[in-house]
Amino acid sequence: MRAIYAVLLLLTLAACDKNEVGDVSLGVFTTKDIKLDAIVDPVVTGVTCHVSSIEANLNLSDPSDSSIACRQTGPISAAMIAQIDKSKNGEVLFTKSKSIFFKSMKIRRIFDAENQTLMYLSYSTKETSGSFKHSLSTVPLWGTEAYSAVKAPN
Repeated sequence: MRAIYAVLLLLTLAACDKNEVGDVSLGVFTTKDIKLDAIVDPVVTGVTCHVSSIEANLNLSDPSDSSIACRQTGPISAAMIAQIDKSKNGEVLFTKSKSIFFKSMKIRRIFDAENQTLMYLSYSTKETSGSFKHSLSTVPLWGTEAYSAVKAPN
C-alpha cells in the first residue's frame, strides 16, 4: 500500500511545474490536457512568453504541437540587449521534456537587429508527421529604452 502512495506522490510531483499558470482538460474521456506556462526571459526580464502545449498523461510521449505568445511586461533596457546572444542561432531559454525518447520542446530567443525585434521560437526537437512543429512570437523594441540604443549591423 505504501508503494502505491509513493508512486502517486511521485506522479503528482512530476506533474508540478513552477512555470505552469493554467491547465485545461480536454474532456472526461481523454488523458490529455493543455498546459499553459509563463516564462520570463532570464536576461530581457521585461519580456514574458506564454506557451501552450498538450500533455498526454500516462503516455510515453506528448504531442509536439505548441503555441507561443510573447509580450513586453516590463522595461527593456539597452544593457539587457547588450547581454544577449546576437548570432543567427540565438540562444535556448527554456527546455521541457515531451517524451522519454529524447523529444523536447525548446524556446529560443533570436535578435533581429535590422528590425530591432526580439523573436521567440517554440519548437519540437523531433520530427512529427513529416515536419518539426514550431511557433513564433515577436517583441519589437520600438518604444523601449533599448530601441534608440541598439544599432543595426552595417
